[in-house]
Amino acid sequence: MMSAIYEALEKATLASDGAMGTMLQDRGLTDGGAPELWNVERPEEIEAVLEAYAAAGANFITTNTFGGTAGRLAMHGLEGRLAELNKAGAAIARKVADRHAGCFVMGDIGPSGELMEPMGTLTPESGKALFAAQISALVAGGVDAILIETMSDLGEVEAAVTAAQEVAPGMPIIVTMSFDTNLRTMMGVKPAMAVKQLAALGVRIIGANCGRGTDEMSQIAKELVEARPEGVFIITQSNAGLPKLQGDVFIYDGTPEEMARYAKEMKDLGVNIVGSCCGSSPAHTKLISAAIA
Repeated sequence: MMSAIYEALEKATLASDGAMGTMLQDRGLTDGGAPELWNVERPEEIEAVLEAYAAAGANFITTNTFGGTAGRLAMHGLEGRLAELNKAGAAIARKVADRHAGCFVMGDIGPSGELMEPMGTLTPESGKALFAAQISALVAGGVDAILIETMSDLGEVEAAVTAAQEVAPGMPIIVTMSFDTNLRTMMGVKPAMAVKQLAALGVRIIGANCGRGTDEMSQIAKELVEARPEGVFIITQSNAGLPKLQGDVFIYDGTPEEMARYAKEMKDLGVNIVGSCCGSSPAHTKLISAAIA
């Protein structure tokens, strides 16, 4: 199974899924709630969301574990349930993927919420230990790959990558950074620099997620593709347009049709995995999948 993802990417452009948070809010998750708790308390809701993405043509579905590191869970008093919540999240996604041929599970890891030294207290060692705890639980739940996403600091990424390589040797690692500050990450990392440094660490699937809509993602994708070394695959997961305030809620203005145009452009540029991020739904995934098929 380990290299099945790379084999599939050699043959075709694949689709990944879209937003989880937006979908759960539609199902009643409040802003202050911990989405990871639903892996145990409302697993049928998580399964329904992932099933809708897989049925819409997503070749990669993402576990509901973005905030599954100890510090993030501690904000909800759940740090003692880290292994349980992450393993449960992985198991739900595994169950869905097994119903769909050619569907892989990405174990989702978001930023820890801590800053690396010297700005913060996270060291390479403490960072690695923090991510290793989450990765162990995701692997126990049956993921096919580790997705380290929405990152801005290469030091934090390296801690997570090293943890994945030690906990799950040989398992594909996917890293996406968010280049939403003048086409750089918040920490000043440019797309080309990210590709080169991450490839040097042994990461083979590298890209961008979130950001400021499909126009900026096109520019970022060009830079990622141009900088890619041999054997590296590129992934982009753009937000569905930009958030517009309607009443007291933010609505993303990117229609499924617009995301289909973005997907075709990504494929033409040479991007290997095309997905979507905030504000997207299975309706967006369905048209993305069709556009790159």
